[in-house]
Amino acid sequence: MLKNNTIYLYIIFLTSLVSTLGSLYISEVIAFEPCTLCWFQRIFMYPIFVIGLVAFLSKDFKVYKYTLPLSVVGICFSTYQYLLQMGVIKELVECSSRIPCDGKYINYFGFITLPFLAGVAFLVIIISSFILYKKENKNLYPRHFNPAG
Repeated sequence: MLKNNTIYLYIIFLTSLVSTLGSLYISEVIAFEPCTLCWFQRIFMYPIFVIGLVAFLSKDFKVYKYTLPLSVVGICFSTYQYLLQMGVIKELVECSSRIPCDGKYINYFGFITLPFLAGVAFLVIIISSFILYKKENKNLYPRHFNPAG
């Protein structure tokens, strides 16, 4: 059984593993070619998988130093693409003439698309990383410590 903070390392690793394998399956097996924004989301998710694996195996609870910034930038890309797909915003710059970034390869229940799933994965990693950060830094200042003097 996983104990204490190890569960958050496991969540980060497992979420990034499923996301990485899922994106590779969609592009390599189903043959959906990723758009430019999809590539940017992959650029930020794939390293989290490697970092998460190493952190889980070595029990490095300070992994948030790397996973938090990567996942925050990743969720920005997925949110932007999701808003494009839903027609909430217009493209700032044309994504690609060949593969549009607002195309919905997968659309379940009218709102679950690939950027939505990527955004959920990034959010899970952000939350897990933030919890690790808070748990690792809870004893940074003792309760009676007053930095103002």
